[in-house]
Parts: sequence; C-alpha cells; structure tokens
Amino acid sequence: MTEKINASDAMIKVLESWGVHNVYGLPGGSFDSTMNALYNRKSTINYVQVRHEEVGALAAVGEAKVTGKLGVTFGSAGPGAVHLLNGLYDAKHDHMPVLALVGQVPTTLMNTDYFQELNENPIFTDVAVYNRTVMTAEQMPHVVDEAIRQAYKYSGVAVVTIPKDLGWQPIEDNYVSSANLYQAPILPEPDVKQVDEALEILSNAKHPVMYIGQGTRGAGSDIIALSEKLHIPIVTSALAKGIVPDSYKANMGSAGRVATKPGVEVLQAADAVMFVGSDFPFQPYFVAPDAKYIQVDIDASKFGRRHVVDLAILADSHKFLKVMLEKAETTAESKWYKAALENKKNWEEWKNSFVGQQDTPLNVENVFAKINALATDDAIFQVDVGNVTIDGMRFLKADQAQRFTTSGWYATMGYALPAAIGAQAEYPDRQVWSISGDGGYAMVMQDVLTQVKYHMPIINVILTNESLGFIEAEQDDSKQPHSGVDLIDADYGTSAQALGAEGFEVRTYDELEQAFEKAKDRKGPVVIDIKITNLRPLPVEQLLLDKETQDPEAVEQFVKKYHAESLIPFRKLLEEA
Repeated sequence: MTEKINASDAMIKVLESWGVHNVYGLPGGSFDSTMNALYNRKSTINYVQVRHEEVGALAAVGEAKVTGKLGVTFGSAGPGAVHLLNGLYDAKHDHMPVLALVGQVPTTLMNTDYFQELNENPIFTDVAVYNRTVMTAEQMPHVVDEAIRQAYKYSGVAVVTIPKDLGWQPIEDNYVSSANLYQAPILPEPDVKQVDEALEILSNAKHPVMYIGQGTRGAGSDIIALSEKLHIPIVTSALAKGIVPDSYKANMGSAGRVATKPGVEVLQAADAVMFVGSDFPFQPYFVAPDAKYIQVDIDASKFGRRHVVDLAILADSHKFLKVMLEKAETTAESKWYKAALENKKNWEEWKNSFVGQQDTPLNVENVFAKINALATDDAIFQVDVGNVTIDGMRFLKADQAQRFTTSGWYATMGYALPAAIGAQAEYPDRQVWSISGDGGYAMVMQDVLTQVKYHMPIINVILTNESLGFIEAEQDDSKQPHSGVDLIDADYGTSAQALGAEGFEVRTYDELEQAFEKAKDRKGPVVIDIKITNLRPLPVEQLLLDKETQDPEAVEQFVKKYHAESLIPFRKLLEEA
C-alpha cells in the first residue's frame, strides 16, 4: 500500500516532473494548502513572492518567452484570480505556455455567495486553452498534468481552479506524471514542389522580401544563408528581433509603427513577399495588395487572413528553410538588393549621428548606446510598451545569443519589469534588463521590492519623458488636443533607493555615464531614471522625405522636426543603384 500525501503536495510533484523551476504569485487564504506544499518542496521549486498578481503572471510569461518552457503563476480566490488576467492575455496573444493555479473557496461554500467567491471558470474562458475546476482531491495531480499538456500542445494558457479544502485532503501517493512521455508534435515537412514554386516566385520578382516571425526562432543561420544565396532583404517582426543579428547587412529591421525606415520601405515596395512563421497583423497597411504572397506556417487556419495568398505552404519553418536553402541557386546581386543595403547603411549612419550629443533633456540614442556598450553577449532585454518599444526595436543591437522580448500582440504597458523578474529567476547568472517608459514603469514599480528581496541584479532603465508619448502621437495625427497623456515627473531613482535598490536620477550626459559605470558593479537591482526629451520617434510609417514626389513644404517641415536632413528617400537609392 502506498503512502498518503496531501493533494497539493501531489500536485507540486507533478510540476517538478515537468521541470518547473519557478512559481510566481501572492498567497491568500484560499491558497494556503498550495503554499504549504511549495514550502514543503522548496528545495526543488523556487517560489517567487510578488507584490501584485499581475506581476506574477507577467513574470511567468517573461520566463516562458526566454525559455520556450512552461511559466507558472497563481492567484487566490476572487481578486487574486482576476488580477492574473492581464498577464495571461499576454501569454495568449504571444502564444506562450503558461499555467495559472487559481484559488477558490471550500467546496462546502461554493455557490453560496460566500466571501471572495466568484464563478471563476467563465472569467478565464476566453484566455485559456484549458480551464477546469478540480472536483475531488484525487483529481488534483491529474488535472494539473493534463493542463500542462494542453498548455504545451496549444502554446497557450491553462487554468486550474482549486477549492481550498481539497488541497489539504490526503490521497494515495501513486500518481504517475505524463511528463516523461510528452513529445513535441512532429511538424509538417515542406512539399518539395511548393518549395520550387516559392523559389520561382522570388526569382521572377524584381523586389522580393523575406519576412520572418518568431516561428523561425533557432533558424537564424539558415535565414542568413538563404538571404546571401538569393540576395534578398529580410524584415522581422518585433518578437523575432535577434533571430537574425541586427548587425547583419541585409536585416532591414521591422515594419509597422514599431519599426525602422528600411523595414517599412522595402516591405511597401516589395512585389513578392515570403512570410515565414509570422502572422503580422498590419499587413494591409504595408504590403501592396497586388504583391505576390507566399505564406509558410504550421497553422493552416492562418493562411490568407491578412493578404491574398498565391502560395500557402503548411510546413515547419525550420524544415522549409533548410529545403529551400538546399534547392536554391545563387543569384546575382540586383539593384533592388544593393539599394536595400544602402538604405540600411544610410539609416544606421543617421541614427549614430545623434550619439554623443550632450543636450538636455537627453536623447534616447545616447541611452541605448550606453545599454549596448554595457550589455553582455547573452543579455536578456525585456522591453515595455509605448515609444520605448519603437526605441528598443531601432537602437538595441540584439544578437542571436541575446534575447529581446516585449508584449507583442497584446501590448500591455507594465510588461518589462515583471518579465525581467521571470528571466532573472530562471537565469540568475545572465544579465537582465528591464527597459520602460515612465508610464509603464509606474504601473508595476512596487515590484522593485521583489527584485530587492531576491537579490536580482536587474538593470531597470526608465525613459522619463513625462508623457504617454505613443498615445500623444496618435492624438497629434488625428488633430486632437492632448488629453490625458501628460504625466507628472517623479524621482524614480530616489524612490528605488527607498525600496532597497540602488537608484539614480539622470539629467545630464555626465550623469548618464556615471550611472552606467556604477551599474557595472551592482550586487542587486539598479534603477536608472533617465530624463529624456519628449520628441516623437521618427514616424517611419508616414515618412515625408521626397520633395520630388511629395509636397515640398510638408517635406521641409517634417525633415526639420525630426532632424532627418541626411536620410535619403528609398526611391532615389533605387534609381542610383
């Protein structure tokens, strides 16, 4: 006869079997049996106490994004459960496997309108791929085991609601986890004939582009080799930043609003686009309606929902790229390819021209130059949402060994600091950055305490411009008055010191250099509050640079406002190639 253990202990053993290292959350009375189990097994699973359940959920997502493995978070009955939703929606939209354990009142009090009782299952119906309430103590390890399988299978959120009394009940210690049996699905092989068709479409095009998404992660070397062979420029999604090094000559960057000039211009001018492992939502605005369109994806339900498709290839992107690389013949450099390289070169020179300027308030180019200089070869950048996302995409020089993540599709402010906690918990020996605007940072700043408590040497950079700048720009574009976007300033450096971190307020170039120099020798978290100019990032999605094809007066005003005198219209580069 087997020994008996509490159901919550049996559940935690299931988490251990799946290789879970960290669990993020804030305890409540309805969750006490699980807290007891976490304490009992603290030698194998690291519990990270956060100060808000939203932070716990985003920390779990941040861990999942840098590992590709399951992130685990929890919240107690009622408000604790509801607070999880924001982070869980980020996991849903960016397709990350996350398990949320949710407390509930005891079974004897369910359906009695008891204190903190909610009908929790409907709350998570939309966000979850698996959503169950445990009904008996014996079910608990099985339901959690199944939840993890479903989270991995569908790359999404699994929610398990646990009534308070069930976790304390003893059950037989005989549950056998399925963790060692789980196998990632064998993804579809490419049809060789379709690969030939794709190569033919690209070879017949005058302006071909390869667009890569996060589905290509791990295939960076093949992407570069294919680009070199076909002499084709690459555009990346935000979540794919770093798969191909930013320094690679044919990496044009991203398209959209969170974008680069070369990325937008080559995509808009393309007459054939091959999308690989991406479901870029803004394609109608940046891909010509009559462009030849190749879509490579493992999910057939995504074919054709963004653009009319000429060739749909159901295949694993890695396998597809390898076959294409084998079958492709080397082509000569075209005028299009040469112009694209010149466009990127011109863009890089323009960006670098602002580095070293010592005006106050400081410009963002100086800040990111310092970040790039201090960043280690395997640094992890967790970047918030807003103008800071644009700046991160443009100025961070991410390499394949580094990781860049943000809240991509869901785009929640307050992402970076919690995501950095998740990354540092999993990788205590790697350098981790949290890069935020003052708007996003203020939403979650209390969890600097979490970084302090666990001695996490995270470098938190705040770009303070006293504005919700991303929304301010939208109000400007739609001719609205500024409404609700102005933020009062605060000394976040000193406030971080009050929370136990090392903190700096930076207003001058000398102070910037000093703060980053001191950050090198940090023993715990550092908060660097940098007061920057509230200048809108260059709106590459609505460029006005070409006096020959655009209104000369409007061009002159645009160029003056954004100091864009040295930027060359892509049309001219094409003509001169």
